[in-house]
Amino acid sequence: MHARFPSQPLISICFVLILLSLFPDSSDSSLQSLTYIGCSQQRYISGTPYESNVNSILVSLVNSATSTNFNNFKISLPGSTQSDVVYGLFQCRGDLTSSDCHQCVANAVSRLGSLCGSASGGALQYEGCFIKYDNSPFLGVEDKSVVYSKCGPSMAGDTDVLTRKDAVLAYLTGAGQYFRVGRSGEVQGMTQCMQDLTTGECQDCLSEAIQRLKNECGNSAWGHMYLGKCYARYSERGYTSRGGEKLRRLGWWFTVIVNFLPSLRFLCL
Repeated sequence: MHARFPSQPLISICFVLILLSLFPDSSDSSLQSLTYIGCSQQRYISGTPYESNVNSILVSLVNSATSTNFNNFKISLPGSTQSDVVYGLFQCRGDLTSSDCHQCVANAVSRLGSLCGSASGGALQYEGCFIKYDNSPFLGVEDKSVVYSKCGPSMAGDTDVLTRKDAVLAYLTGAGQYFRVGRSGEVQGMTQCMQDLTTGECQDCLSEAIQRLKNECGNSAWGHMYLGKCYARYSERGYTSRGGEKLRRLGWWFTVIVNFLPSLRFLCL
């Protein structure tokens, strides 16, 4: 017996969004502040080879994070069929130490396991790291779809801040690197993409993320744009808010877990 999934995908999906503050300081707790989590609507049956492969890949992510800030896996234990194969990866923020990376990934795997349960796929973005597993072969595949975006309050009257923001984003656009940070005065920016991409695909993804960031958060004091395989962010004096975010991904349940905000917002696509 192997994993069984629903024969018909759901056409409509509702997202439960709770608003979250981003771009915190570099303490251990902030590195593990949740940006978003997604769980596949497909489920697997307990006791099947697919469950064993999921468990194996999650253990592999944690173990590998002790020695590197990125790795990807394809797991198919004995007794598995092609439909039981599980793909997974993790990546830590480029400036994290090995110990911080390992702790971040370990906590992310624990949290994803408890929140996604028997989901056939899941993804979690912390401030300091990202993990994902799925039954579709996503490794090495460029993905520029928007997963999550968030914009701060307007700074339309502050031309100095906006000029510095444009300079930072221009610097980040020409990065050609998997991880880069930039600063102009009090405006800071950061970009990162998954290392399973080529440098050309990385640049293509970051260019898309930054262009979308400009379009959606043009006059904002700060902004965050997360695509499937990369992200771009900037912040004026580290200021963040708890509003203005969007979350998009068909076929997955996505939840942003919230701190300090009692209200919920429901979106259906």
